Amino acid sequence: MTRKIVTALILLPLTIALVSFAVANRQTIVVSLDPFDAAHPALAVAMPLFALILALLIGGVLVGGAAAWLRQAKWRRAARLAAGEARALRAEVDRLKRRIGPAELASEPAAGSYPPPLSIPPPQR
Repeated sequence: MTRKIVTALILLPLTIALVSFAVANRQTIVVSLDPFDAAHPALAVAMPLFALILALLIGGVLVGGAAAWLRQAKWRRAARLAAGEARALRAEVDRLKRRIGPAELASEPAAGSYPPPLSIPPPQR
């Protein structure tokens, strides 16, 4: 419930700001992609200014997301390999438990009953 309220408190002002930005920048501009002939461009698009800015913003978010996704590829691969190794080790533990039997497992000391590890005292002066 709190998450929905926080989301509404963030999205509502953002929506109001975007709508007011769009209303304030309705004038039509010509976007030319021909650097050689400014008077008669080969490729030109007439669009409202807010549409151009919003399209550039959306494009920037997409390019940034793709760049982040590509940079994280090595971590996703490492996670996949670790998950596969964990599955293999769990299967091996299960196989070994079946092999030694439940009687021997019950005679083993509990994990918390081992003595604490030895520590080296600091040097005396």
